[in-house]
Amino acid sequence: MIRAFLTKPFLADAGLLVLRVFTGVLLIHHGYEKLANIDNFADAFVRPLGLPFPITLSYIAAFSEVGGSWLLITGLLTRFGALAILGTMSVAIYHAISTSGFNIYLLELLGLYFASVAAILAVGPGRLSVDELIVRRFAPDTRSQASRLEAAFAANNESVNGAKADVVADGVS
Repeated sequence: MIRAFLTKPFLADAGLLVLRVFTGVLLIHHGYEKLANIDNFADAFVRPLGLPFPITLSYIAAFSEVGGSWLLITGLLTRFGALAILGTMSVAIYHAISTSGFNIYLLELLGLYFASVAAILAVGPGRLSVDELIVRRFAPDTRSQASRLEAAFAANNESVNGAKADVVADGVS
């Protein structure tokens, strides 16, 4: 029983669930703060980079943080949400370095968010996610397919054995 509880797949999936939920919950308020005062965010963070359409880019950053966080929390389209957040964190890290240099106090939180979503993007959401439920729902049942193939193989083998004894299982005589 202890071995079943301490197996790697369960602990890995539980760890991914904790990483997804905590990253999403802790990051989501940053997006809501941007939406609360989008002009202030555009003036402070987007315009100093010299990017065109600062208000539009500010909305994109805010919605990628809010939407991406919800996708991480629920485990629905998880990699898409992680990719959206990864893009925003990349720009945020670039902004922090270009305006303040390698200031650890500015970069540590951005680096943790970046690493979290990069890991989720690389590994996937795990079995404890809505993505996994969708895959299980629409994936063919491999056990029933294997049973049908074995039954068909056995029936074929019986008919072949009765007719021709020198044919082997793979069809090569």
